[in-house]
Amino acid sequence: MRYWINTVSRDHVIFGKKHGFIQANHGKESPLKRLKPGDMMLYYSPKTSLVNGDSLKSFTAIATVTDNTVYQARMNDDFKPFRKNATYEDCNAVSIEPLVDRRSEFHPQ
Repeated sequence: MRYWINTVSRDHVIFGKKHGFIQANHGKESPLKRLKPGDMMLYYSPKTSLVNGDSLKSFTAIATVTDNTVYQARMNDDFKPFRKNATYEDCNAVSIEPLVDRRSEFHPQ
């Protein structure tokens, strides 16, 4: 099992959770090929929405990859992102601010 962090606006996280999939790097296929069943994805959402969203700076979801299949979805004629099935845990959003305030603890002296 490996752990990954995916930076995604909260509205897109909610959409992925509702439909049971993971998508990364604006729908690119290659990052998804590295994910294996049992791998966990932690979502960081800098904003509430990709376009005109408010600042959020929070971890918003945790998902577990359920299989090896990478598939392509069709959102419209110009956007056909690759996805992988996942299950999402019930969790609350957690601000990153307390970690940012403690960043000196994470750097070697």
